[in-house]
Amino acid sequence: MLALLPGQPQTYFSSDTLHTDSTDPNRLEAEYPTEFLNNLSFNGCPEHQIDLKIFAPIMLLRNLNPEIGLCNGTMLMVVYLGHYVIKGIIMGGAFDGKTVAIPRRQFPVRLCYAMTINKSQGQTLQSVGVYLPKPVFSHGQLYVVVSRVRSPAGLRFLIVNEDGIPSNYTRNIVYQEAFADIQPHVPHE
Repeated sequence: MLALLPGQPQTYFSSDTLHTDSTDPNRLEAEYPTEFLNNLSFNGCPEHQIDLKIFAPIMLLRNLNPEIGLCNGTMLMVVYLGHYVIKGIIMGGAFDGKTVAIPRRQFPVRLCYAMTINKSQGQTLQSVGVYLPKPVFSHGQLYVVVSRVRSPAGLRFLIVNEDGIPSNYTRNIVYQEAFADIQPHVPHE
């Protein structure tokens, strides 16, 4: 997808120098070689190498400054790529359209062309495409994804059955027990 954007990519690498208080740093370097560290991949952590371009959609992987909208899960569109700073426009939510700077030695971002239902919580989006290769697995998840979009015109579903054939329905997981103790509201006259 990145190749479809105009321009040359800017490549960023992780900080891969081992810092230690050990009296024998060579021993640690032998136990944890740089090549090994660079190949590690964890959820919520940036990759060792990330290629970005102007207009690329990215997602923050941790809270940097919630007061200005830089929270874990915030989506941005890249508008500037510097050596130690990335600038982006926040896409969605209370800070929609705000330009922010991410100054770092290692940028806690990942390219983001799609997100999970859980990551979408708290977002407000113009259009949402929902891919459901199987029904949602938790109470309220379908509500969360449907409520992220500003209007029904911006909502599209691709539902496929277990054979990969498109379908026009899915199950909405609802735990009836959640409604067992709810008393109906009767207005006072």
